[in-house]
Amino acid sequence: MDLITHYAKEITLNLNGILTFEEVMKLIEKPKYTGQGDMAFPCFSLAKLLKKSPNQIAKDLSNKIQHPLFDNVVADGPYVNCFLNKESVSKEVLFTILSHGVEYGNLDIGHGENITIDFSSPNIAKPFSMGHLRSTVIGNSIANIVEKCGYNAIRINHLGDWGTQFGKLITAYKLWGDEKIIKENPIKELLSLYVEFHEQAEHNEELEDEARLWFKRLEEGNEEALMLWKWFRDESLREFSKIYNLLDIHFDFYQGEAFYNDKMNKTINLLNDKGLISSSQGAEVVRLEEYDLPPCLIKKSDGATLYATRDITAALYRQETHKFTKSLYIVGHEQSLHFKQVFLVLKKMGYKWADELIHIPFGFIMKDKKKMSTRKGKIVLLEEVIEEAISLATQNIEVKNPNLKNRENVAKQVAVGSIIFQDLKNERLNNIEFSLEEMLKFEGETGPYVQYTHARACSILKKANEEKNLNINGLNDNYSWSVIKLLIEFPEVIKKSLNQYEPSQIAKYLIDLSQEFNKYYSHVKILVDDPQKEDRLALVKSVTFVLKEGLRLLGVKAPEEM
Repeated sequence: MDLITHYAKEITLNLNGILTFEEVMKLIEKPKYTGQGDMAFPCFSLAKLLKKSPNQIAKDLSNKIQHPLFDNVVADGPYVNCFLNKESVSKEVLFTILSHGVEYGNLDIGHGENITIDFSSPNIAKPFSMGHLRSTVIGNSIANIVEKCGYNAIRINHLGDWGTQFGKLITAYKLWGDEKIIKENPIKELLSLYVEFHEQAEHNEELEDEARLWFKRLEEGNEEALMLWKWFRDESLREFSKIYNLLDIHFDFYQGEAFYNDKMNKTINLLNDKGLISSSQGAEVVRLEEYDLPPCLIKKSDGATLYATRDITAALYRQETHKFTKSLYIVGHEQSLHFKQVFLVLKKMGYKWADELIHIPFGFIMKDKKKMSTRKGKIVLLEEVIEEAISLATQNIEVKNPNLKNRENVAKQVAVGSIIFQDLKNERLNNIEFSLEEMLKFEGETGPYVQYTHARACSILKKANEEKNLNINGLNDNYSWSVIKLLIEFPEVIKKSLNQYEPSQIAKYLIDLSQEFNKYYSHVKILVDDPQKEDRLALVKSVTFVLKEGLRLLGVKAPEEM
């Protein structure tokens, strides 16, 4: 139920066409203090048009506006402030939410159009670290949000399964590797070799030349190089699938960089046909001087292709295959220049859809205020973090609710949820520090706090044991009104999170809703038998629907008992 729309329509009607409905909608504000009402319309922009003071305009306008959902409309200086009718609004809001259940907040903005979402994209032969977490959980949440808004999300894991790092890894394996040891613990040993290569290369420049040579052999289809590459890839995918299962995240396609090997010549030919390729010190590039950017490298002087070549090819393939309306890339902000170049090359190729390619950057996960680095071995394995979180969550639950059934399953939901929520409550461009102890607290701005609030609301409904449809008449106390106002905002929060590609909007909203509901719970006796009992239970039930759905959009489970 969009109350702002109702208010804007009434104002537009009484302004007799001086401002359009859209212009009025943009001007409506939320008053700073609750005593000033629920919505406010500033009249400053009307002063010149009506040749009156804003205060006089507000006074005249407030006397004309009437609506069954509005309790009172008053002039407050230059503002027209609207006080909603608590009973009428709460009745309509609760009825709407109970009618829709977890589908409350569904929007039809996308009309079923395709959006491809490129996220997670870990590098083969390296462990899945905390550094990969951000792209994975931000991308998964954005995919859920775009689906909630009526789009068809196509989830793509663009695996880092090609590139010069494989030349380095093959070189390291040939020099120091032991097949038997690697088979016992593939990812750990491959990481060790990768770190060893970079340590040795600091003192031995010939290693980099050898690595480039092995990668060129790999690109040319050398049998030994391909065999080692396939072995590294298969072992990595087995490890990655464990993590994705723990996070309950799925992909529609695992089309990594190697998938585009046989498609890049077509891209290079297209660029040549359009007269966009230039030569620079033996390399092939697309110049971008008109955008004040360095040239985009398409092919090295030794003939090897680059990330840009693959991403241009991938974009062409995705448009041809999926006919996307938008294509999103959930990749760290350090790749911003790369994506600017790729998108502009596609634009220069004449593709209008290049304007719908969107890089969604994010900050780093920090450990001891330092960015993690695979090259230097300074990583924290995500699987180990999840296992430790499950152990700590189990201990917390045993103290809080020792008789809880399915403790292991709930502990896993709380642990994984706490890690995801800790990431997504932060604005994605911020760097974030992680602390398991802080994440797992049942108080404060944490995932377990929101999950526990949901479980508490479910427990109230269980005690009430109301099987019949609730008879809703509306509530008018201040504690329920604070909750109702937040429930009204849920669809708008979803829309805002879509427009900004910002899951933190939903996470922060869930914290606010949980806090207001817990205030309600501590001040109002919900299960007292009186005429408003069914309304109070309707409020509790509505909160469970919104908390559960909000958590789902973030990729977090909502246990009914904790």
